[in-house]
Amino acid sequence: MELICPAGTPAAYREAVEAGADAVYCGFRDETNARNFPGLNFSRAELREAVAFGHARGVQTYVALNTFMRAGAEELWFQAADDAVAAGADAVILADLALMEHVATNHPGQRLHVSVQASASNVDAVSLLVESFGAKRLVLPRVLTVPEIANIARQVDCELEVFAFGGLCVMAEGRCSLSSYITGQSPNMQGVCSPASHVRYREDGAEMVSELGGFTINRFGADEPAGYPTLCKGRFHIADEDAYAFEDPVSLDVMDHLDALKAAGVTALKIEGRQRGKAYVAQVVSQLRSALSAAPADRPAHLAQLRRLSEGQRTTSGAYEKKWR
Repeated sequence: MELICPAGTPAAYREAVEAGADAVYCGFRDETNARNFPGLNFSRAELREAVAFGHARGVQTYVALNTFMRAGAEELWFQAADDAVAAGADAVILADLALMEHVATNHPGQRLHVSVQASASNVDAVSLLVESFGAKRLVLPRVLTVPEIANIARQVDCELEVFAFGGLCVMAEGRCSLSSYITGQSPNMQGVCSPASHVRYREDGAEMVSELGGFTINRFGADEPAGYPTLCKGRFHIADEDAYAFEDPVSLDVMDHLDALKAAGVTALKIEGRQRGKAYVAQVVSQLRSALSAAPADRPAHLAQLRRLSEGQRTTSGAYEKKWR
């Protein structure tokens, strides 16, 4: 399976390539990108240089234009797609149907991947995107089980990509507006779920309190790792107990399911983390590259290394092993 690795900066891009990526995904420094954070992402010139660097080493570059267009500002997205194609992107990763139509019409030779933000999670949805826009690959949401993935793979004429490690989104991706009620900024339109500008940690006695937009999201004990405050992974007082309403603040890790995913028809494994530093990218990519070539009995050693890099220093297999609460 192809190993798709994140790069939020040119430095992280180079680290991902050197660590063993088959392809690297990145985005422009604007709202066309679902990781639109200050200090991250690529200028047009930086993308051209990255593509050339990758191609010289046999690594492909995928450009994520994975937010939904604002009415009246469509030209920003159309121009970004044109610029990505001109820079030599091996694929563009798209969520907006109108942007898919633009690329399919104006750049018929360009490889088109459907972003997880498109929230296509069944055979009919995938088939529509393949038939309408010539999509070559679809990134599946992180809420499907292995049998559900296998069922889709048997009935569609395109490659399937799944997330293998990193942040775990438990919502209907591309349709979640939960955090925007607190921050006023949309994960789907502006690319900012739980923006750092709205995050605050403070001590309250022996506890560490995490806040988002002035709202308490969690309280951690003295010996408890403090996760990043996202509303869907908050701990709240529910039915007379303090509990996580949707999911714990942990990272996704599918290492125990690599063989099952391959048998199910998965083409590519994707690492989440364009907002992470280059050292994180290098370590995760190298460990997953080693795990892919290791025997199943040897994979726990790689898992132990990855867990130290995960949110809350814990990992989960998500929908592959359990149902959502």
